[in-house]
Amino acid sequence: MELREKIGEEVENNPALEVLEEPGLFSLDAAAEVSPKEEEAYFEASSDSGFIKSGMNADEHRQFLEGAISRPETLQEHLLWQLALEAKDDEVKAIGELLIQNLDDDGFHKEAPALLLQGKNPSKTEETLSLVRSLEPPGTCTSGYRESLQVQARLLTNGLPEIEAALNYLEDLEKGKFAEIARTLGCSEDTLRKAYSRIKEDLSPFPGRQFNSGKTRYAVPDLEVRRKEGDFVVILNNEEIPVLGISPFFMAISGKKVKNKATRDFTREKIREARWFIHSINQRNHTLLRVSRAIVEFQRPFFAQGPRYLSPLTLREIAGELGIHEATVSRISNGKYMQTEWGLYELRYFFANSATQGSRYSKEGVKEMLKELITGNGRRLSDQELADVLAQQGIPLARRTVAKYRSELDLGSSYTR
Repeated sequence: MELREKIGEEVENNPALEVLEEPGLFSLDAAAEVSPKEEEAYFEASSDSGFIKSGMNADEHRQFLEGAISRPETLQEHLLWQLALEAKDDEVKAIGELLIQNLDDDGFHKEAPALLLQGKNPSKTEETLSLVRSLEPPGTCTSGYRESLQVQARLLTNGLPEIEAALNYLEDLEKGKFAEIARTLGCSEDTLRKAYSRIKEDLSPFPGRQFNSGKTRYAVPDLEVRRKEGDFVVILNNEEIPVLGISPFFMAISGKKVKNKATRDFTREKIREARWFIHSINQRNHTLLRVSRAIVEFQRPFFAQGPRYLSPLTLREIAGELGIHEATVSRISNGKYMQTEWGLYELRYFFANSATQGSRYSKEGVKEMLKELITGNGRRLSDQELADVLAQQGIPLARRTVAKYRSELDLGSSYTR
């Protein structure tokens, strides 16, 4: 829905960009049928990635779109999910949870960390602060917007060295005092203007606000996984995303010798912007499909047998398999949903920690096993008895861990049951 809104804004603001058609559903496997030359030629004028319509019937289509989720994700939930995957040890995770729960709607500390973390290991505190600040969105867990901007500037992978220095002159930059500030920093005015442009485009003074819109957001499956001839097929849902193209009128003008330089420059600039936007959507779809296919391969037992067979999986494993950065996997997984025969799941669900050190079972998988043991067993098993049953299946868990998982499942003790 957010992507459709963004497309609407771009179409409204750029006359060279137009909607060609409302697409249907596209098959990932069918993408291989499109030759590189055909794909490249079509890409020049369209946001359709070349995926072939899958020919779903009306009933299948209705089932695919069922199960909208209306609960918006909070900043804390978004950060805690990433922390659980990235924390190196239990102490870092515990400190990180304290820091994240202490954040306000803007992503800043409510209480000073020094007061909140009294008695904690100082080196672990600094390590955790750096970790949380690097999570998506970057720049949270800071004292205010100035520190947040400085943190974000240091995290930019392709930032100009002048960006961090320019942040000390924001008020003067807003007043247009570029020449004066450039002399002070010892750089060219053009470089300073580029740095200021990057600040406005890439940095957010209040990184947490994107999770505090106050609006209900409905989630429609971005993908579906179906069994086909003994294998799994990933289908991309582009039902909500229109196919974009370049306006023939603008293309015709750009190909002619237009005497008016301003008209010629305007036309070419808008075509360039439209092509860049189409490329961005194609890149988004391509990355989403690659990550989803990799998830299906890693989590094949889940898709074949159900949630209890969810395996431990990290962002690093998917990133390594695809040769992309972990942050890219994290961003593409956020807010994307996959319809499976077992239900509707956010892509992030498939990234799960191991229940115990070196275990082939994930925490979520073990919780599903507990749920089956508790709800499907004729007699009321105590937490210790549940732990003993799991141990017999090669999952050694302490009784208190079983009690914790049972509580997270909102299932009562053997006495209350």
